[in-house]
Amino acid sequence: MWYSFWRSRDRFSLDQLRYFTDQLTKVQIVNEVNKDFVIEALRSIAELITYGDQNDPTFFEFFMEKQVTSEFVRILKLSRTVSVPLQLLQTVSIMVQNLRSEHAIYYMFSNEHINYLITYSFDFRNDELLSYYISFLRAISGKLNKSTISLLVKTRDDEVVSFPLYVEAIRFAFHEENMVRTAVRAVTLNVYHVGDDFVNRYITSAPHRDYFSNLISFFRRQSMDLNRLVSDTLITAGPDSSSTVIAAVDEIEDNLYYFSDVVSAGIPDVGRLITDSILMVLIFPLLLPSLRVASDNDMQSGIVTSLYLLCCILRIVKIKDLANTIAAALFYPVEAFTNSYGDKFNGQISDHDFTSESQLSQVSDNGNLTNSDSRQAECVLTQSDCSSSNLSLREVLLSYIAKGDDIQVLGSLSVLATLLQTKELDESVLDGLGILPQRKQHKKLLLQALVGEASGEEQLFSTKNSLPRDGIGSELDVYLEKIKEQYGVSFQLSDEGISPHVHRFQLIDALVSLFCRSNISADTLWDGGWLLRQLLPYSESEFNSNHLELLKVSYKNSASSLVEEVKGVWPDFLITVLCSEWRKCKRAMESSSPRKDPNCMFLPQQKFSSEDDIPEGSSFSAGKKMHEVVKVFVLLYQIQTFTLGIALPEQPPIVPPGDLSVNCRAQTSGLDVSGPKPGTEVSLVNAVPCRIAFERGKERHFCFLAISLRSSGWLVLAEELPLKKTHGVVRVAAPLAGCNPRIDEKHSKWLHLRIRPSSLPFLDPAKFNDHGKIKAKALVDGRWTLAFRDEESCKSAFSMIVEENNFLSDEVHRRLKPLLNLETALDLSTLSVGAPEDSSPYITPPDSL
Repeated sequence: MWYSFWRSRDRFSLDQLRYFTDQLTKVQIVNEVNKDFVIEALRSIAELITYGDQNDPTFFEFFMEKQVTSEFVRILKLSRTVSVPLQLLQTVSIMVQNLRSEHAIYYMFSNEHINYLITYSFDFRNDELLSYYISFLRAISGKLNKSTISLLVKTRDDEVVSFPLYVEAIRFAFHEENMVRTAVRAVTLNVYHVGDDFVNRYITSAPHRDYFSNLISFFRRQSMDLNRLVSDTLITAGPDSSSTVIAAVDEIEDNLYYFSDVVSAGIPDVGRLITDSILMVLIFPLLLPSLRVASDNDMQSGIVTSLYLLCCILRIVKIKDLANTIAAALFYPVEAFTNSYGDKFNGQISDHDFTSESQLSQVSDNGNLTNSDSRQAECVLTQSDCSSSNLSLREVLLSYIAKGDDIQVLGSLSVLATLLQTKELDESVLDGLGILPQRKQHKKLLLQALVGEASGEEQLFSTKNSLPRDGIGSELDVYLEKIKEQYGVSFQLSDEGISPHVHRFQLIDALVSLFCRSNISADTLWDGGWLLRQLLPYSESEFNSNHLELLKVSYKNSASSLVEEVKGVWPDFLITVLCSEWRKCKRAMESSSPRKDPNCMFLPQQKFSSEDDIPEGSSFSAGKKMHEVVKVFVLLYQIQTFTLGIALPEQPPIVPPGDLSVNCRAQTSGLDVSGPKPGTEVSLVNAVPCRIAFERGKERHFCFLAISLRSSGWLVLAEELPLKKTHGVVRVAAPLAGCNPRIDEKHSKWLHLRIRPSSLPFLDPAKFNDHGKIKAKALVDGRWTLAFRDEESCKSAFSMIVEENNFLSDEVHRRLKPLLNLETALDLSTLSVGAPEDSSPYITPPDSL
């Protein structure tokens, strides 16, 4: 037998298939002695059947004639080793996956052998066997259609009573191994998208419909794991914290996309089952209560995780009822959900510093706030103590925007932006939340007027296009009632009803308060700017002179901070950075969607490797601060512009570079526009001789010059030319700005200089590693100590540096001056005056010898 097995034979022939089939039928026991032959026979049969299906139909005819699948089942029953079931599963998987003939697939599925293999009691303690089994199920599901699926189910009285493929697959839906879970999802989606009505009724009947609620329960556990991970990261962030959070976030979003895919299959009742489970297992008992924690609880991870998950659910799971119910739930207080469900991520729930919406419910007859109500609304964000227990979650989000930390602000803005972008939300719900732009209200009223509804026509042509006193649409009423009746959340909303006008005012008030804060990052403020841009100018009636005055004050404070940077460490980069951020901010504000995904709450885009890597007072921390100041200034300027209804120019209205003085050192030294590159010849008329050692024991003689050229400046060390004593060759050039000159207290002939990098590291992609952190090597300032002949020479060099630094700062300030005065800047922008970006084509050369 063994000799005949190894004899030469055409590999892809019917004889070869016949040989392996005959040998397989002769096997009466499978043990350690013959398992290798059985494995090889199974593998070869799969290979030959796949070949025959594509090249010679007689191969599969022989396969059917000999009923080889029954031999597979017989071999499985005889097997006493794990390796044979492994190969058998792989053999059938390969055959099913690669068979193209419908006739062949029908044959494979038409007998009970496939279902026998599906329901066989394999030893799944072996991980490899489980992997092959799941691949086997996935291969079968890939061939399902309305014709083939009927071959794998059992029916009675026109109803499906058994579907082993589906039932066995979902047994492993919550396996600890992610690859197994992914494969099971693929199997279920292949089943759902067949669209067979009988199968659909089967999977939505008891007990199989429990799979959908179990999915949400599993997702809830993953959400709580994410929260613990975020909590641990906030307390002790390790080197791998970011990658761990990224992996957890990816899995969370994969699950939500799976829910979305399940719903998109269009199976009756599945959307409702998933909606009910998400609301009753996750949203109401966990996420909404976690939006508020006790003031003495430092752990804010529950809030962050809840805000993130709300955004993701709204953004990914496209179910109208789900989106509208979540949005309507924001009108309820936290207590309504804790009383009904009593669960949250962490912490004791308590009131936050925000007034009750009942305080702002009074609206005058024409739809505008009365003076009294306006004062109340303006006080909403200035309350420092609030003991009311009836605070809506909508107000909680606004309170975070006005008073929360950076992450809370970002999370709340993300939720509101996501709601605004959610197409499934009814306009009446958006209007109730105060985030429906007036243009959409006008459109709705126009339609009402066209169909002859008197109230719509009345409001359309009124002086103020606002909704009536109650302001609430029928759809929002429906969802508020559903939360109460269907989900058992009992709470009596205020008698005055919901006023969209007041709510829009509150939202704009919160956003204006946000722009007046100095402890929020520029990136987060940009997100707030985007949201305000969506509401204006369509919410003009809610944006009043007080808001404008607050923004003007904030703008002036920001302008003062910008002026301080002109005298700072990076004035030579100020205009370049400002022009760059101007374009970015304009694009971000005018974009149709927010700049970032919700996961940015966990993942700051760029950060230093470690706080220890940044010495106190270093140029890097100064550069980061300058960048933030510029971004805030640009945002506030652009907000001022569009709130005044003025078109925003493509470039900031700055003044072009000025002419050089005839007697300036840049002119007398003979520098051209390219700057002092190494090897450039310069005049040494104003130079001061000095010595410096770049290596221990190797002192070198140079002539020192400080030179400013418009908005650039350099420290230059030049070597005197032997045959031309009044001139020298540039050997080393370093940035003038930020050099922080200091004469040594003990050695009055020594001058200490800080040598700043020639570019901002966080604006240079090459300075970042794969995880978005600045490489530690890039965070080192250089130091020069220059030794002069006498004290007078040292003081002369010091004075030269100070003088040229002032020239540089004055030139930058002169160019920015129109931008620092809002009225002047707006006049210039309408006249299109100003230089495009800086610049100075002069780029500070890197420090080099």
